[in-house]
Amino acid sequence: MADQPQPQTTKIVVEEHRGGGGGTAIMALVLLIAVLIGGYFVFMNTDSTVKKNDAIAGAAKSVGAAADKAGEAIDQAK
Repeated sequence: MADQPQPQTTKIVVEEHRGGGGGTAIMALVLLIAVLIGGYFVFMNTDSTVKKNDAIAGAAKSVGAAADKAGEAIDQAK
């Protein structure tokens, strides 16, 4: 009996990788939303600053015009 060949056995290993991308996609989505919200506030702040500067410049021009009129009135009163 020792002369009979032994049957060969083959072992097959199958590895399955499931998911793993879901957490990364959620993190990317959260980061994108944070960047969009941050950009919105930066643009709103910049727009607000421009409006404020324009208002100050307009007020300064009005004060300058009023001072010119007052100066002219004083000159005419002399």
